Amino acid sequence: MARGLETVVLAEHAVTLLDALRDNIGTGDLRIADSELFDPSTWPRSARGVGFHEAPRGGLSHWIVIGDEKIENYQAVVPTTWNAGPRDGAGHRGAYEAALVGTPLADPKRPLEILRTVHSFDPCMACAAHVLDADGQPVVEVRVQ
Repeated sequence: MARGLETVVLAEHAVTLLDALRDNIGTGDLRIADSELFDPSTWPRSARGVGFHEAPRGGLSHWIVIGDEKIENYQAVVPTTWNAGPRDGAGHRGAYEAALVGTPLADPKRPLEILRTVHSFDPCMACAAHVLDADGQPVVEVRVQ
């Protein structure tokens, strides 16, 4: 439901942005960016940066370290990393695990309910779920064809 509401809010806001763009163009302002910020000769030789965004699947962050005008390290922490992650240092369950607790299975040999629950997060991963017991031993692997 939250995604549906967010879509309505963003669609309404898009109209506001379109109106502002139309007004700018109407006054002769055709710029689409502050080109001074995108002039490589003005960039520092070394820098660190981070950006966060709330994407449809969840939190998204990008991390970069630049040294001597070259990328030394780049990392993206994507929503699936957060949602599929293991328990944190305090023992709190990750989103997938928390959503699966108490899920009844009609047929434990074909735990489709597990696949449906994980897919409700719209993960960016291979279309298979590996079910392990409490001791970490494989129970079943469900693949989507």
